[in-house]
Amino acid sequence: MSKLLRGLAAGHGAKTMGVGYFNIVLIFLVLWWLLGHFAIFR
Repeated sequence: MSKLLRGLAAGHGAKTMGVGYFNIVLIFLVLWWLLGHFAIFR
């Protein structure tokens, strides 16, 4: 469940900040890593 919430939060952030497809994927990966690294969704 925590991975699902982390994915939704990262996806929403990437969608709002990204312009193109590559940027959205890159921002999603960075946000996924950051949210997991800081143990927000554990």
